[in-house]
Amino acid sequence: MDERIYEMFREIGRDLYVADMVSSHGGNMSIRLGDRVVIKRRGAMLGRLKPHDLIETGLEKNDSGVALASTELLIHRTIYQMTPALAIVHCHPRSAIAFSLSRDEIVPIDNEASYLLKKVPVIWEEFASGSPEMAKHLAETLAQYKIVMLRGHGSFAIGQTLDEAFHWSSTLEESCQIAVAAKIINEPFLEYRGMSEGYAKW
Repeated sequence: MDERIYEMFREIGRDLYVADMVSSHGGNMSIRLGDRVVIKRRGAMLGRLKPHDLIETGLEKNDSGVALASTELLIHRTIYQMTPALAIVHCHPRSAIAFSLSRDEIVPIDNEASYLLKKVPVIWEEFASGSPEMAKHLAETLAQYKIVMLRGHGSFAIGQTLDEAFHWSSTLEESCQIAVAAKIINEPFLEYRGMSEGYAKW
């Protein structure tokens, strides 16, 4: 495994944990390298990744590495097959998960997330996470958006790098925290964005 790849996983994994966007053993990440995928080992701690916690396997075919790969490998493979993504970050942002329980989309009210994300769809499937149905639904949605919320579970973000996918993930969670704070303050909202009605659309 290239040392630079390990360092990239280690740094983003640590940042996700420090930012309270995953529990001790939650979440996963991957990158695509041609017809290969590098993904976190199942059961590994994102905040304490070691070189042996990264598993390389095929994009289309199983090999010896697949037995140790994240249980959501199928989702990552399907996203890579159906989108131009080269990196995926899946985490459990707490405020965003809370909003996902009552909404079909999350529309940011703050300036940065409004500009970067516009809106984030919330999807669900009756089948378990990691199922072919869930993988297809997520991939189809991520073909149109940078980041998607899986209701009650967490976010899946794509990018050309792990850093970019982490950017969308942290932007969403910060936006949801701002929305929570605004609800607590509970004062009339003063619109500050030109053409603000456009932010409810992708």
